[in-house]
Amino acid sequence: MEKSRPFRPGPADTFWLTVAALAFVGLDIALYVFGDPTTGWAGPAAGVTLQVLLDLSLLLLFRFPRLIAGLVLAGALLMLASDLLSPGLLVPERQLTLMTVPSITPVVLSQLARLMDRRTLLWLTAVLVVCASRPWDAHWNTTPFGLLSTALPTTISLYFEARRQLLRSLRDRAERAEREQHLLAERARAEERRKLAEEMHDVVTHRLSLMVLHAGALGVVSSDEAVRTSAEDIRREGALALDELRDLVGVLRNGANAGPRTLTDGTAGDPATLVAESRSVGIPTELTVHGDPGRISPTVARTAYRVVQEALTNIRKHAPGSTATVALRYHAEGLDIAVANTRAGAPADPALAGSGSGAGLAGLRQRVELIGGRFDAGPIAGGGYRVDAILPAYVPTTEGDA
Repeated sequence: MEKSRPFRPGPADTFWLTVAALAFVGLDIALYVFGDPTTGWAGPAAGVTLQVLLDLSLLLLFRFPRLIAGLVLAGALLMLASDLLSPGLLVPERQLTLMTVPSITPVVLSQLARLMDRRTLLWLTAVLVVCASRPWDAHWNTTPFGLLSTALPTTISLYFEARRQLLRSLRDRAERAEREQHLLAERARAEERRKLAEEMHDVVTHRLSLMVLHAGALGVVSSDEAVRTSAEDIRREGALALDELRDLVGVLRNGANAGPRTLTDGTAGDPATLVAESRSVGIPTELTVHGDPGRISPTVARTAYRVVQEALTNIRKHAPGSTATVALRYHAEGLDIAVANTRAGAPADPALAGSGSGAGLAGLRQRVELIGGRFDAGPIAGGGYRVDAILPAYVPTTEGDA
């Protein structure tokens, strides 16, 4: 059976294979120097020449595994033929080792378990076992050593290769189970988010709708101009709150809007109004706008409005007497917001500074991150504070409006 993932040798594998080839070259040359030469017509160095050539072929094993396997098999058959038909031709009649196959055979077989299919490897090993063990002329000094140099390395290599594949399969299965568990958790969170959105829509929308209707009725029936103006303000703010609620519920459902709308469609506050309000209470505030506002979703527009609103509110609370800057930069990917103020020029009013919940910036961070943006806030060098937000152009939709 072919491997599903072919083995790719690394630098370490190539290094150790090179070391093994050079080591066996040195070993075979030493055996030639201190042992008996071959005595056939091919000359006294025929045996060592064959062995060294096979040793050096090991350098190409990772690139041409089948070719090197064939060379080793051919070398083993030549040595067997020499021993049976022409003793001394390629194998000295008296050897210093018990090897009756090329000395590099154990290394080649141990590596082929990773480089070729199991069936071919087993056939190759079977032929080499016969050549090495000489079952027709079994001896205690050839048969056991022949099995150790052929069958044993193949068996050990196949075991470790099977173990490696099993561990890889278990690891892949564990990673797949972890991914599936993550998807199930995401699905459960999405279901809880949908239920929360439906409950929020049913409860809050009902109350806000009653408030808007009562305010509208009060504006119609009252004869007092101030009451009618206040009732209209309540009705307008309630209508805007309903619109915001639809967007927020849509975000919880992973589908805030069916399409993008502009900042000036009347559904989102204008940051310029916030800047004017800040100036009216004695905080010199400069507004700079770069780029074309273009078309962004109401959720992003309201988030931008809330960021500017919260930042300017904090300046009024904690840094009276300072100056502020509001920078809005529109680009193809969305909107960048930067609100900064200088060091406070007067002590903060304790009653005003302590009027908030202390969770405004944390809530802004959650709101910005909920629509896929980034939020950062902190003191700046020389005194003062800075709030930055990067918002996407729009929130992708998968469902209709609430």
